[in-house]
Amino acid sequence: MQSLRHRDLHSEHEPHVVFQASTIGALLDGAYDGDVTFAELAEHGDLGLGTINGLDGEMIAVDGRFLRADIEGTTSALDVSDRTPFAVVVWFTPTERIEIGGPASQEEVLAAVDDRLPATAVACALRIEGHFDHVKARSVPKQNRPYRPLAEVVADQHVFDLEDVEGTIVGFRFPDYSQGIEVSGYHLHFASADRARGGHVLDFRVRDARVQIDPSADLHLELPSGIDLDAPDLSASTAAALARVEHSD
Repeated sequence: MQSLRHRDLHSEHEPHVVFQASTIGALLDGAYDGDVTFAELAEHGDLGLGTINGLDGEMIAVDGRFLRADIEGTTSALDVSDRTPFAVVVWFTPTERIEIGGPASQEEVLAAVDDRLPATAVACALRIEGHFDHVKARSVPKQNRPYRPLAEVVADQHVFDLEDVEGTIVGFRFPDYSQGIEVSGYHLHFASADRARGGHVLDFRVRDARVQIDPSADLHLELPSGIDLDAPDLSASTAAALARVEHSD
Protein backbone atom coordinates (compact mmCIF):
# COMPACT_ATOMS: atom_id res chain seq x y z
CA MET A 1 0.00 0.00 0.00
CA GLN A 2 1.18 3.50 -0.78
CA SER A 3 0.16 6.70 1.01
CA LEU A 4 -0.11 9.61 -1.44
CA ARG A 5 -0.48 13.36 -1.25
CA HIS A 6 -1.72 15.62 -4.07
CA ARG A 7 1.75 16.10 -5.51
CA ASP A 8 1.98 12.33 -5.94
CA LEU A 9 -1.35 11.83 -7.70
CA HIS A 10 -0.98 10.25 -11.12
CA SER A 11 -3.43 9.56 -13.92
CA GLU A 12 -2.04 6.40 -15.52
CA HIS A 13 -4.78 3.83 -16.15
CA GLU A 14 -3.19 1.08 -14.09
CA PRO A 15 -5.26 -2.11 -14.07
CA HIS A 16 -6.01 -3.93 -10.81
CA VAL A 17 -4.97 -0.91 -8.69
CA VAL A 18 -7.48 0.43 -6.18
CA PHE A 19 -7.34 4.18 -5.48
CA GLN A 20 -8.82 5.55 -2.26
CA ALA A 21 -9.38 9.06 -0.97
CA SER A 22 -9.05 9.19 2.86
CA THR A 23 -9.93 6.34 5.24
CA ILE A 24 -13.10 4.88 6.67
CA GLY A 25 -11.69 5.60 10.14
CA ALA A 26 -11.55 9.32 9.36
CA LEU A 27 -15.13 9.18 8.08
CA LEU A 28 -16.26 7.40 11.24
CA ASP A 29 -14.77 10.28 13.24
CA GLY A 30 -16.74 12.90 11.27
CA ALA A 31 -14.16 14.05 8.68
CA TYR A 32 -16.77 14.92 6.06
CA ASP A 33 -14.84 17.61 4.15
CA GLY A 34 -12.43 16.28 1.55
CA ASP A 35 -10.01 17.90 -0.87
CA VAL A 36 -10.30 15.57 -3.86
CA THR A 37 -12.64 16.72 -6.64
CA PHE A 38 -14.54 14.29 -8.81
CA ALA A 39 -12.51 15.54 -11.76
CA GLU A 40 -9.39 14.34 -9.91
CA LEU A 41 -11.07 11.12 -8.81
CA ALA A 42 -12.04 10.35 -12.41
CA GLU A 43 -8.32 10.22 -13.28
CA HIS A 44 -7.99 7.13 -11.09
CA GLY A 45 -10.93 4.93 -11.97
CA ASP A 46 -14.24 4.41 -13.73
CA LEU A 47 -15.99 2.21 -11.14
CA GLY A 48 -16.37 2.75 -7.42
CA LEU A 49 -18.27 4.20 -4.50
CA GLY A 50 -18.04 6.75 -1.71
CA THR A 51 -19.77 9.87 -0.50
CA ILE A 52 -19.86 13.64 -1.07
CA ASN A 53 -18.69 16.57 1.08
CA GLY A 54 -20.92 17.03 4.08
CA LEU A 55 -21.93 13.36 3.75
CA ASP A 56 -24.48 14.58 1.20
CA GLY A 57 -25.72 11.22 -0.06
CA GLU A 58 -24.17 8.06 -1.47
CA MET A 59 -21.80 8.15 -4.45
CA ILE A 60 -21.89 5.51 -7.19
CA ALA A 61 -19.29 5.45 -9.99
CA VAL A 62 -20.19 3.27 -12.97
CA ASP A 63 -18.86 3.43 -16.54
CA GLY A 64 -16.99 6.61 -15.66
CA ARG A 65 -20.15 8.42 -14.49
CA PHE A 66 -20.25 9.75 -10.92
CA LEU A 67 -23.74 9.77 -9.40
CA ARG A 68 -25.18 11.00 -6.11
CA ALA A 69 -28.07 9.12 -4.49
CA ASP A 70 -30.11 11.33 -2.17
CA ILE A 71 -32.15 10.26 0.86
CA GLU A 72 -35.06 9.22 -1.37
CA GLY A 73 -32.82 7.07 -3.56
CA THR A 74 -33.02 9.48 -6.49
CA THR A 75 -29.74 9.82 -8.36
CA SER A 76 -28.23 12.79 -10.17
CA ALA A 77 -24.92 13.50 -11.88
CA LEU A 78 -22.19 15.02 -9.73
CA ASP A 79 -20.36 18.11 -10.94
CA VAL A 80 -16.65 17.67 -11.63
CA SER A 81 -15.93 20.42 -9.07
CA ASP A 82 -17.79 18.62 -6.26
CA ARG A 83 -15.51 17.06 -3.64
CA THR A 84 -15.43 13.82 -1.72
CA PRO A 85 -14.27 13.06 1.84
CA PHE A 86 -14.15 9.32 1.11
CA ALA A 87 -14.17 7.35 -2.13
CA VAL A 88 -12.75 4.16 -3.60
CA VAL A 89 -12.33 3.69 -7.37
CA VAL A 90 -10.56 1.41 -9.84
CA TRP A 91 -10.02 1.14 -13.58
CA PHE A 92 -12.28 -1.88 -13.73
CA THR A 93 -10.51 -4.73 -15.54
CA PRO A 94 -12.27 -7.99 -14.67
CA THR A 95 -10.46 -11.29 -14.86
CA GLU A 96 -13.21 -13.54 -13.46
CA ARG A 97 -16.85 -13.84 -14.55
CA ILE A 98 -19.83 -15.71 -13.09
CA GLU A 99 -23.24 -16.24 -14.72
CA ILE A 100 -26.21 -16.67 -12.37
CA GLY A 101 -29.34 -17.90 -14.14
CA GLY A 102 -31.82 -18.41 -11.34
CA PRO A 103 -32.81 -16.32 -8.33
CA ALA A 104 -30.00 -15.77 -5.85
CA SER A 105 -29.70 -13.96 -2.54
CA GLN A 106 -26.95 -11.52 -1.64
CA GLU A 107 -25.30 -14.18 0.51
CA GLU A 108 -25.31 -16.70 -2.36
CA VAL A 109 -23.85 -14.25 -4.87
CA LEU A 110 -21.07 -13.07 -2.56
CA ALA A 111 -20.23 -16.67 -1.60
CA ALA A 112 -19.80 -17.41 -5.32
CA VAL A 113 -17.47 -14.41 -5.59
CA ASP A 114 -15.42 -15.66 -2.63
CA ASP A 115 -15.07 -19.05 -4.30
CA ARG A 116 -13.68 -17.50 -7.49
CA LEU A 117 -11.16 -15.12 -5.96
CA PRO A 118 -7.55 -16.01 -6.81
CA ALA A 119 -5.43 -16.99 -3.82
CA THR A 120 -3.12 -14.04 -4.51
CA ALA A 121 -5.92 -11.43 -4.37
CA VAL A 122 -5.83 -9.20 -1.31
CA ALA A 123 -8.91 -7.26 -2.39
CA CYS A 124 -11.30 -7.18 -5.31
CA ALA A 125 -13.65 -4.86 -7.13
CA LEU A 126 -16.87 -6.30 -8.46
CA ARG A 127 -19.74 -5.44 -10.75
CA ILE A 128 -23.06 -7.29 -10.62
CA GLU A 129 -25.51 -6.61 -13.45
CA GLY A 130 -28.93 -8.16 -13.76
CA HIS A 131 -32.59 -8.09 -12.92
CA PHE A 132 -33.03 -7.42 -9.22
CA ASP A 133 -36.22 -8.66 -7.62
CA HIS A 134 -35.38 -6.56 -4.60
CA VAL A 135 -32.73 -4.13 -3.43
CA LYS A 136 -32.83 -2.76 0.10
CA ALA A 137 -30.78 0.43 0.06
CA ARG A 138 -30.14 3.54 2.09
CA SER A 139 -28.76 7.05 1.97
CA VAL A 140 -28.08 9.63 4.65
CA PRO A 141 -29.03 13.32 4.94
CA LYS A 142 -26.48 16.07 4.41
CA GLN A 143 -24.66 17.06 7.60
CA ASN A 144 -23.82 20.50 8.96
CA ARG A 145 -20.92 21.50 11.19
CA PRO A 146 -20.13 20.61 13.90
CA TYR A 147 -20.19 17.14 12.36
CA ARG A 148 -21.42 14.16 14.34
CA PRO A 149 -19.65 10.78 14.20
CA LEU A 150 -20.86 8.59 11.36
CA ALA A 151 -22.40 5.98 13.67
CA GLU A 152 -24.74 8.72 15.00
CA VAL A 153 -25.58 9.99 11.51
CA VAL A 154 -26.61 6.51 10.37
CA ALA A 155 -29.33 6.56 13.02
CA ASP A 156 -31.02 9.13 10.73
CA GLN A 157 -30.51 7.14 7.54
CA HIS A 158 -33.35 6.74 5.05
CA VAL A 159 -33.95 3.12 4.00
CA PHE A 160 -35.91 2.40 0.81
CA ASP A 161 -36.81 -0.64 -1.28
CA LEU A 162 -36.30 -0.93 -5.03
CA GLU A 163 -38.41 -3.69 -6.58
CA ASP A 164 -38.28 -5.47 -9.95
CA VAL A 165 -35.50 -3.30 -11.36
CA GLU A 166 -32.65 -3.74 -13.82
CA GLY A 167 -29.41 -2.32 -12.57
CA THR A 168 -25.80 -2.58 -11.49
CA ILE A 169 -24.18 -3.17 -8.13
CA VAL A 170 -20.60 -1.96 -7.81
CA GLY A 171 -18.36 -2.52 -4.85
CA PHE A 172 -15.28 -3.86 -3.16
CA ARG A 173 -14.18 -6.64 -0.86
CA PHE A 174 -11.33 -5.96 1.56
CA PRO A 175 -9.71 -8.23 4.17
CA ASP A 176 -10.47 -8.01 7.89
CA TYR A 177 -7.04 -6.58 8.71
CA SER A 178 -7.76 -3.46 6.60
CA GLN A 179 -10.49 -2.35 9.01
CA GLY A 180 -10.03 1.30 9.97
CA ILE A 181 -8.47 2.09 6.60
CA GLU A 182 -11.15 0.32 4.57
CA VAL A 183 -14.52 -1.23 5.16
CA SER A 184 -13.57 -4.86 5.75
CA GLY A 185 -15.68 -7.40 3.91
CA TYR A 186 -18.06 -6.25 1.18
CA HIS A 187 -19.11 -2.64 0.56
CA LEU A 188 -21.72 -2.28 -2.21
CA HIS A 189 -23.67 0.51 -3.94
CA PHE A 190 -26.47 0.19 -6.53
CA ALA A 191 -27.52 2.18 -9.59
CA SER A 192 -30.58 1.31 -11.70
CA ALA A 193 -30.08 0.73 -15.43
CA ASP A 194 -31.55 4.15 -16.23
CA ARG A 195 -29.24 5.67 -13.59
CA ALA A 196 -32.26 7.28 -11.92
CA ARG A 197 -32.25 5.35 -8.62
CA GLY A 198 -29.58 4.07 -6.29
CA GLY A 199 -27.96 3.97 -2.88
CA HIS A 200 -25.86 2.00 -0.39
CA VAL A 201 -26.86 -1.67 -0.57
CA LEU A 202 -28.09 -3.37 2.60
CA ASP A 203 -29.48 -6.48 0.91
CA PHE A 204 -30.53 -7.73 -2.52
CA ARG A 205 -32.02 -10.61 -4.47
CA VAL A 206 -31.15 -11.00 -8.14
CA ARG A 207 -31.78 -13.26 -11.15
CA ASP A 208 -30.13 -13.54 -14.54
CA ALA A 209 -27.05 -11.86 -13.11
CA ARG A 210 -23.63 -11.34 -14.64
CA VAL A 211 -20.90 -10.97 -12.05
CA GLN A 212 -17.47 -9.61 -12.98
CA ILE A 213 -14.53 -9.64 -10.56
CA ASP A 214 -11.35 -7.55 -10.67
CA PRO A 215 -8.82 -8.91 -8.14
CA SER A 216 -6.17 -6.55 -6.76
CA ALA A 217 -3.17 -6.60 -4.46
CA ASP A 218 -2.36 -2.87 -4.79
CA LEU A 219 -4.01 0.05 -2.96
CA HIS A 220 -3.03 3.69 -3.47
CA LEU A 221 -4.25 5.91 -0.63
CA GLU A 222 -4.53 9.71 -0.82
CA LEU A 223 -4.81 11.47 2.55
CA PRO A 224 -6.53 14.86 2.82
CA SER A 225 -4.82 17.60 4.77
CA GLY A 226 -5.03 16.97 8.51
CA ILE A 227 -5.69 13.24 8.16
CA ASP A 228 -2.88 10.95 9.29
CA LEU A 229 -2.43 7.31 8.44
CA ASP A 230 -2.43 5.58 11.79
CA ALA A 231 -2.37 1.85 12.33
CA PRO A 232 -5.75 0.32 11.44
CA ASP A 233 -8.14 0.30 14.38
CA LEU A 234 -9.12 -3.32 14.99
CA SER A 235 -10.93 -2.68 18.25
CA ALA A 236 -14.30 -4.20 19.03
CA SER A 237 -15.82 -0.71 19.27
CA THR A 238 -14.66 0.17 15.75
CA ALA A 239 -15.97 -3.15 14.43
CA ALA A 240 -19.34 -2.47 16.05
CA ALA A 241 -19.47 1.08 14.64
CA LEU A 242 -18.66 -0.16 11.14
CA ALA A 243 -21.30 -2.87 11.42
CA ARG A 244 -23.91 -0.23 12.29
CA VAL A 245 -22.76 2.02 9.46
CA GLU A 246 -22.55 -0.65 6.77
CA HIS A 247 -25.35 -3.04 7.61
CA SER A 248 -27.90 -1.32 9.87
CA ASP A 249 -31.43 -1.18 8.57
